[in-house]
Amino acid sequence: MHFGAFDLAYLLPFIAVGFAAQLVDGALGMAFGVISNTLLVVVMGVPPAVASQRVHLVECFTTATSAISHLLHGNVDKRLFFRLLLPGMVGGVLGAYVLTSLDASVVKPFVLLYLTAIGLYLLWRGIRFVHEPRDARLIAPLGLFGGFLDAAGGGGWGPVVTSNLLIQGAEPRKVVGTVNTVEFFLTITVSAAFIWKLGIADVAGATLGLLIGGLAAAPLGAIAAKRFNPRHMLIMVGIVLTVTSVYGVLKAWG
Repeated sequence: MHFGAFDLAYLLPFIAVGFAAQLVDGALGMAFGVISNTLLVVVMGVPPAVASQRVHLVECFTTATSAISHLLHGNVDKRLFFRLLLPGMVGGVLGAYVLTSLDASVVKPFVLLYLTAIGLYLLWRGIRFVHEPRDARLIAPLGLFGGFLDAAGGGGWGPVVTSNLLIQGAEPRKVVGTVNTVEFFLTITVSAAFIWKLGIADVAGATLGLLIGGLAAAPLGAIAAKRFNPRHMLIMVGIVLTVTSVYGVLKAWG
């Protein structure tokens, strides 16, 4: 079955991935970028810089929808938002510049190794997760580092920032909502940096599927954030990312 110039049967798996990835991202404050980027690089064979660009273009829409939903549900901490915003944007621009300055064939295995490390990190955090309520202290450097890795690795803002804020003891619901809301401004900044360096990639095929699925799931994430167990979600996302990324590494170096 075709819809216009697109094969709907071909798009459906990517719609499903976009839906699942955004549902997890909205509920846990992480995973859309790393799951989607892994799929594009490993399965579709897209160069890392182009994959990161396309994922961030999709996230401009999904994070906007998610941010509005979190705001309506009262999941955003204004003080935390402003402490993360500027460092995250600066880190994102630096990461995009570094990634687009490197040869794709050289950087691809290292991006996949980074995604594997993120998967193992989330798995470890999930197994050891214990939430002790207290005020988070390490915020601006975390935003800078998370923004850089998000752009340079095609994902990482949520895994780095959300998980570390949770470990520091910040309120899970507020962390997820605030990190998702800041991510909208981060993705706009990173996308602009990629467009400046690479031009505008066609939004078609896998990218369109991810966009449709992500937009459909975005409003549900804020509701799920109040219901999902962070420990269980960290473990599940960690397993998925680790397995898919290791497969990509073996394929790239095989």
